[in-house]
Amino acid sequence: MTEIRQLIYQPPREPPAPVETMSFAMLRRLDDGWTQRGDFHVLAVVRRGCGRVSIDFSDHRLTKRNVVWIRPGVVHRWQDIGDLVGDLVLFLPTAPITPGSRDLADDPHASACWAATDTQWPLITTALGHLRVEAGAAQDTRTRELLGLLLSALLLRLSPPTSAGRAANDIYHRFRNAVEEEFRVHHDVAYYGRRLGYSPRTLSRNVHAAIGRSAKDYLCERLVLEAKRLLAHDRLTPARCGQRLGFPDASNFSAFFLREAGVRPGAWQTANLAVRP
Repeated sequence: MTEIRQLIYQPPREPPAPVETMSFAMLRRLDDGWTQRGDFHVLAVVRRGCGRVSIDFSDHRLTKRNVVWIRPGVVHRWQDIGDLVGDLVLFLPTAPITPGSRDLADDPHASACWAATDTQWPLITTALGHLRVEAGAAQDTRTRELLGLLLSALLLRLSPPTSAGRAANDIYHRFRNAVEEEFRVHHDVAYYGRRLGYSPRTLSRNVHAAIGRSAKDYLCERLVLEAKRLLAHDRLTPARCGQRLGFPDASNFSAFFLREAGVRPGAWQTANLAVRP
């Protein structure tokens, strides 16, 4: 039986808006401590207090001026949030945001949790306040357009740190999207090169320019992350996990996981299930 709760975006009113705002007080009323995975973005801005959030097997301590960005499909769990004060913004991947903010929303290498700088903080809180007011207004075509613009302004003001500050490029974006669609079936960089019309060398050069790692490294990291989700949250056996991820037999998957994670999948699962609440 899975221990992960799948969340579907359900705005509280009609007509539905692509953006919703809420407080940590409301989150405390709704959250029951389950590990969750949603089909929407969650942005949280902490004004004061302390707490924790676990995001894809990484624990983050939360305090004043921390920003959290949980993207769709990311496994997470809120912990010890009893005294947190701040705002959360929920929005769909299809929210009408500007191209620059879309690049931020689609970047899987942007940080999940970071501290806003002294310069950023007043700009973030101003953008957040304006968005909160419009999100509470009556919904019509004009309001929906304003919500997209105000959300875009907030995302651009947040400016999450990215891998070594490297700028992404079109080839990398296409590769990333292709991997997300087919990583459970295709583990060969050459396949993605053929699909996108580039040699493996050209593909890896562009991926490295965007994120500082090779295309093969990116593909392996995505596989390992999904394997950990399946082992820890869905509690699949290592053999079943390997099958789900397209490995021909359990020994191949075990060798791959050992090489990438430094431990056998069964041992990793046992250790992580042992510390789960």
